[in-house]
Amino acid sequence: MGLLTPTPPPYDPLEWITKPLAERGKMVCQSWALQGYGTPLGVFVVYGLKVALYVAAWVGFCSLSPGLGGFGDLGRWWLEPVAFHKAIVWSMVFELLGLGCGSGPLTGRYFPPVGGFLYFLRPGTTKLPLWPRLPLLGGERRTAVDVLLYAAVVVLALRALLAATPGSAEYLPLVIAMLVMGIADRTLLLAARAEHYWTTMLCFLLAGNWIAGAKAVQLALWFWAGVSKLNAHFPTVIAVMTSNSPLMRLGWVRRAMYRDFPEDLRPSRLATVMAHAGASLEFAVPLVLALSPGGPTLVLGMVLMLMLHGYITSNVPMGVPIEWNVMVVYGGFALFWAHPEVSVLDLGSTPLAAVLLVLLVGVPLVGNLWPHAVSFLLAMRYYAGNWAYGIWLFRGDSWRKLDRLTKSSPWIYEQLDRFYDRRTSVGLVGKVLGFRMMHLHGRALPLLLPRAVDRYEDYEHVDGELVAGLALGWNFGDGHLHTEQLLHAIQHQCGFLPGELRCLFVEAQPLFGDRQRWRIVDAATGPMDAGEIEIATLRAMQPWG
Repeated sequence: MGLLTPTPPPYDPLEWITKPLAERGKMVCQSWALQGYGTPLGVFVVYGLKVALYVAAWVGFCSLSPGLGGFGDLGRWWLEPVAFHKAIVWSMVFELLGLGCGSGPLTGRYFPPVGGFLYFLRPGTTKLPLWPRLPLLGGERRTAVDVLLYAAVVVLALRALLAATPGSAEYLPLVIAMLVMGIADRTLLLAARAEHYWTTMLCFLLAGNWIAGAKAVQLALWFWAGVSKLNAHFPTVIAVMTSNSPLMRLGWVRRAMYRDFPEDLRPSRLATVMAHAGASLEFAVPLVLALSPGGPTLVLGMVLMLMLHGYITSNVPMGVPIEWNVMVVYGGFALFWAHPEVSVLDLGSTPLAAVLLVLLVGVPLVGNLWPHAVSFLLAMRYYAGNWAYGIWLFRGDSWRKLDRLTKSSPWIYEQLDRFYDRRTSVGLVGKVLGFRMMHLHGRALPLLLPRAVDRYEDYEHVDGELVAGLALGWNFGDGHLHTEQLLHAIQHQCGFLPGELRCLFVEAQPLFGDRQRWRIVDAATGPMDAGEIEIATLRAMQPWG
């Protein structure tokens, strides 16, 4: 049972949940600093097994191609071009099924441990179309057309995986079907990690030299991830991630991430130095690999890449993008190590070069300068701590109206109650508040929540991530999935009365900006308040205010 039992917080959760926000926040943040989420060790083992199954399935698909084999001679064929093709397609399917990012307890998903296909193959579930009024593809609930689109993408991807050597006959319908599917429900395009996998498949289909195109995609992933950390948010990420690491479990290491535990939980100088080192790595890796002709500089680039992704993966960050990190590391070997002679300038297709310029430069640039306009995934602003987020406040037991939604996941406490007593369940859900407040952007909560409701203790505080997971079947840190569009869709189906559901939406800090926008909305009556908060104000505050 020890492997499945969460680390209990140093307070009684049933008493904790009755306290005012300031007391509640201080207690849970001090707990997070030493315990993290309190994840049972057995959960990390399950995530490790999932990665092994992901790799094993890829090997199985590769064994269907001439010249490729199984695990016995993996070292001979693992860097072959066809193996990379199948890794990209399989990774996309794996994510689209809901098995990768956003699965399991570290995303607030206990029973069932995945959403994905359980929602996307089910008519009547809630969706977020790109254009809600678009005929056939619009609307707020999934139709048979949506289900067929999703199923078609999965089938077309499996067709490519089962082909001996997938080519344009397999990629053309797959690329088109994914685009149409994303128009019908933008959640699906994000879940498929389209900024990486769909764009790379475009290179397979259209590039004169697809290796050059795939290299351009991977270089953009690293570069923009570095750009996204050119702010004051990332040191809090390092502190929060270290406090939750399954490997860094020594108390003195976790205390060292903060200025003066337990009273000053702003990131320490050590955490800040580590953050700067991490951001520097994300710039150094693409710079070295892009300019390396091979030899010692190539070895240096690969070592830096392994350091970067090894650190991320070993910390098992919330949201668990583990398979994606494995794929990026594999791409580093399959593209840069195996083909140092190919430059990104060798694309051989002017039209594709123009498309990649838009997708790999234009969209991320817009997403960094105007983060409200672009998902952090499409903007490649990965794990920077500078995310849009939302808090949903349900008065009393009004959350029960969510049962009117067509869904596969029950209320978060009902999921947890299958495994734990109510005290443990409340303690785990409460840690989500700690996770949010420990990040720099979460320090806005003590200032803004009193604007949203008159008496905080009368409301059930639920992070928008948990609502998106329950209502949409997928969540992965993208606050744009649970803003007004989802609120309107839920309101139309559930009918909350004025004051029963209030939402606080906080936007990310723009690149070169010094403020974050926020707005408060009542589900029944609409916008209530809006404004901006200065980053300098948040930096001076403790997580709880």
